[in-house]
Amino acid sequence: MPRPYRLWPAFALLLAALPAAAAEDTREVGYVNTAITNLGLTRSHRVVVERFDDPDVQNVSCWISQARTGGFSGMLGVADDPARFAITCAATGPVTLRDGARRGERGEQVYESSTSLFFKETRVHRFIDEERNAVVYLAWSTKLVDGSPFNAVAVVPIR
Repeated sequence: MPRPYRLWPAFALLLAALPAAAAEDTREVGYVNTAITNLGLTRSHRVVVERFDDPDVQNVSCWISQARTGGFSGMLGVADDPARFAITCAATGPVTLRDGARRGERGEQVYESSTSLFFKETRVHRFIDEERNAVVYLAWSTKLVDGSPFNAVAVVPIR
């Protein structure tokens, strides 16, 4: 029978694959290196820009930029990325709400990205502002903080 401590490397590699699968329809647009780590022998710290399309709002795309930690922990997928990000969304054609688009004050989650090995994610919720005929996207961090977590808003008018 294998000893439990020998399974940790395999467990770490399995968990490293999870963040990539968290947001299925996400495409990395590009990145900039912000600091070189370990004399360039490992992945550098970077800011990554990703795009995702809203599955229930036709012709809306959102771009989110997030800090990604480099070094050995970043390469293995066990780094604790900072809970800082920015979001913008735009109409790429005529905006149409599908029948399944959830309305109401709690909105609907449309994006999720893991930013640490355990318990910290960046999420995006969609809200429909019927009075102003707009789709509102709220990006927020699940990082536990006193007061309000880091958050950002983007709005796309429905025309």
